[in-house]
Amino acid sequence: MTGLIDTHQHLILRDRFGYAWADTIPALSGRQFAPEDFDSATADCSIVGAVYMEAGVDDPDYRAEARHVARWVRSGRYLGQIASCRPEKPDLADWLDECASLGVIGFRRILHVMPDSLSQTETFLAGLREIGRRGYTFDLCVRADQHGIAANLLRACPDQQFVLDHCGNPDIADDAIEPWCQSLSALATFPHLAIKLSGITANARADQQETAHLSPYLDRVLDLFGANRVVWGSDWPVCTLGMGVARWISVSLDYLSTLSTAEREAIAATNAVRVYQAV
Repeated sequence: MTGLIDTHQHLILRDRFGYAWADTIPALSGRQFAPEDFDSATADCSIVGAVYMEAGVDDPDYRAEARHVARWVRSGRYLGQIASCRPEKPDLADWLDECASLGVIGFRRILHVMPDSLSQTETFLAGLREIGRRGYTFDLCVRADQHGIAANLLRACPDQQFVLDHCGNPDIADDAIEPWCQSLSALATFPHLAIKLSGITANARADQQETAHLSPYLDRVLDLFGANRVVWGSDWPVCTLGMGVARWISVSLDYLSTLSTAEREAIAATNAVRVYQAV
């Protein structure tokens, strides 16, 4: 295998932006996570390309974050960026216009920290459809108990490519595999939804940070979606809440090694290029 394309790499740049969500997490609070820190943490790993994922900066700085990251896209560090957006706002079109020059290849509105009603309004849905009409993906970041609202978005926007982050956030710590699998099965029936192998170690207890505990969840994802609808992501630096990025990469590569060559290459890299239209 040639290597992994990381479709979910964050930065925490405290010298520029605020991150209230991270301030309450000891492993992230007060710390800077810059590009050189990722390079150091993955020096011996198999990352061959990356997509930047917006990091939930404090409002109203999400646009400033995308403008800042654009310089790394232009330099070739990132294949593109997934920028934050507000589909419910009337100025969405202006933001989409600007993002055309910022190396943006997709958008995300973090929904697991917002009221469920936000994403169910006709204004929000119209914004999503406009994002899709312009050829962008939309990453869905929802909890397992919010899979129903994700399904509503998928039904309302049948012509748009969606990506479900973090395997749909199973509650691994409470061993809640069956409720997650049942609702994930319903989401998998939507052909315009891909899923991301990322983020699950942060949902696991300390005694579950090993392949034996994580493989059943990865198996369900592959069984439901098939290898051609799965992409991979590090979720750095949030993955430091679990086993850390180097260990997650090692576990991922070990898991992928059990698949066919075509399946490995699809999940590791080629799906990312196709789904996000990253070059």
